[in-house]
Amino acid sequence: QSQLVESGGGLVQPGESLRLSCKASGFSLGSYAIAWFRQAPGKEREGVSCISKLGGTREYAGAVNGRFTISRDTAKNTVYLQMNSLKPEDTGIYYCGAKERCGAAKYDYWGQGTQVTVSS
Repeated sequence: QSQLVESGGGLVQPGESLRLSCKASGFSLGSYAIAWFRQAPGKEREGVSCISKLGGTREYAGAVNGRFTISRDTAKNTVYLQMNSLKPEDTGIYYCGAKERCGAAKYDYWGQGTQVTVSS
């Protein structure tokens, strides 16, 4: 069964860091661009970051640019999202999704999400 599984979320204080993982099983992540997006209570889903198939292109939302870094490890079939200097407004459920290219609207696969809570 092809699926994506996110992990690494948790409760942290403002200014701390987390690293999220998005691991694929049943297919190769290298065949897809991988995006992270998040959803906070009462808010619409928001794109956070995207990395192209070969990793040469990385995109970030303005709200996280300079604080978050996306990367991929082909050997581990995993994409990471390093989140530094976390803020309370980063709180939400973080999902990863696989699609043809970063600019595409349609996701072929997506995970169940991991909760990130930033609070003092």
